[in-house]
Amino acid sequence: MLKKNLTRKDLSNKIYQNIGFSKNFSSTIVHNFFDIIVSMIIKSNKVKISKFGTFKVLNKKERIGRNPKTRVEKIIASRKIVNFKPSKKIKNKLNKL
Repeated sequence: MLKKNLTRKDLSNKIYQNIGFSKNFSSTIVHNFFDIIVSMIIKSNKVKISKFGTFKVLNKKERIGRNPKTRVEKIIASRKIVNFKPSKKIKNKLNKL
């Protein structure tokens, strides 16, 4: 199985093919969609898209990590990450395969 990343260009091409909007307008839709998601995650720390899933900001604590090659320990700073939890509908579709 080949690993293929889904790009913004792929999404805009699908919108262009399926709906018939121009390629420029389709790419604008995709760009604006992701801008809205990111800005809402920053604003409210949680975004739920019905029948798709939930994006949530989690705080990771500072910890000690180790380079597996050199075994040198280094402090990994505390940071925020985005976690995605798929909806039950997506989980059910995945498990039917």
